[in-house]
Amino acid sequence: MSALRNELRRELRRESALLHIDWTACDGRGLCTELLPELLQRDEWGYPLSLGYGSNVPVPRALMDAAQDAVALCPRQALRMLGR
Repeated sequence: MSALRNELRRELRRESALLHIDWTACDGRGLCTELLPELLQRDEWGYPLSLGYGSNVPVPRALMDAAQDAVALCPRQALRMLGR
């Protein structure tokens, strides 16, 4: 798994899209963490943790469809895509 994470981190530095998490809107349902396990983990209350990136998470091309699904399906509309 660490090799995959290292490769993702290298690719993330080259990407142009960011997944923004609005912490004030999120209520920790966890759908985003199920759709993007490579980028997000859940904390003990169900809120997403972005594996070292804060609220703006770089999204590699390979995960763009999953990120867009997470944005569209978020029940609290707490996610959005940003350009760099």
